[in-house]
Amino acid sequence: MFTRLERSKQLILGGIFILDNHIEKYGWSAKWQELWQETGMEEQEKKPARIIADHGHLLRLITEEGECWGRISGRMRHDSLETSLAPAVGDWVAITGQSGEEAIIHNLVPRRSRVSRQAAGPVTKEQLIAANVDTLLIVAALNHDFNLRRLERYVLMAWNGGVRPVIVLSKSDLCNNVEEQIRSVEGIAPGVEVLAISAVEGQGKSLLERYLQPGLTVALTGSSGSGKSTLVNWMMGEDVQLTQSVREGDSRGRHTTTHREMFVLPQGAVLIDTPGMRELNLWDEGNDGLSHAFGEIEELAATCRFLDCSHTREAGCAVKEAIQDGSLDEKRLNNYLKMQKELQYQQRKEEVASRRRTASSKPANSRKPKHSRSVKEWEEA
Repeated sequence: MFTRLERSKQLILGGIFILDNHIEKYGWSAKWQELWQETGMEEQEKKPARIIADHGHLLRLITEEGECWGRISGRMRHDSLETSLAPAVGDWVAITGQSGEEAIIHNLVPRRSRVSRQAAGPVTKEQLIAANVDTLLIVAALNHDFNLRRLERYVLMAWNGGVRPVIVLSKSDLCNNVEEQIRSVEGIAPGVEVLAISAVEGQGKSLLERYLQPGLTVALTGSSGSGKSTLVNWMMGEDVQLTQSVREGDSRGRHTTTHREMFVLPQGAVLIDTPGMRELNLWDEGNDGLSHAFGEIEELAATCRFLDCSHTREAGCAVKEAIQDGSLDEKRLNNYLKMQKELQYQQRKEEVASRRRTASSKPANSRKPKHSRSVKEWEEA
């Protein structure tokens, strides 16, 4: 059997091999087949494929014939600049190309969910982390880098993209108050399951396996050093990802995973591993993520005296009353208000960016030629 490195070498040489060649193993189902037929791609002699790794300009695909390299067409690249719909790991796409050759990606099959954030930098742009994910495993290590406010942001990111979040507290062998930490996390993530595991001591694997059923797609996310690569190796039953130790002083880790990649787990699910995040700027897809992540605050807000209550200084504010009687943590409210403002700001920026994209994409024949002159200018000449 080929190792992953040997398979990559074959791909680099342009080969395509018949190994793990059933796209059903990578999540293809009757629902996707039905959606594929609705798109009409089959009539255009295109074939379905799933993106299983992102290496920059080249993407690794799984097709009915096996794995191959692929790149997006020039037209799709242009359209993705206008719409931010560049393909990502987990996407189902329509391709053309002969067996043994590099495939050309022409279209996206409509996504069912996504995990994304606001890209770093001044430009308002979505950075897609993974697509068509059923469950997002949010990994947080029970060490000195443990942070409840950061976990709230990850949970909101999942809900915003239509993905079910599950919080995985790793390195439980390094923590003396695991049950207390679980309760504190449950307090900031109502309705989200919280699992405590230790890959080193082999504890909690059966809890994870409930989310690893055949046909499902699971993604891993979390800060660098949280133990994601160790978790991947543990679930795979073999070392497929490099691991590194964290700094002793602050328990911070270095980026071990450098690109997004999909693995077929022995349990039958497919797993998308992603690089660790240093920062998480939110991107809103309009899926009421804030209501999911902070449901108890929005329930309280519905009983405030004023409909436009800011929950800061108004009289009759049910949210402030809950803080005073101890039923709501003030830090949680502060984080809610902070993320609410962040999402509103991001939405305003995206509206402006969208108008600019629309204005710049007018048909060529509607634009004034660079050196053209008006009728009046010609008459005065």
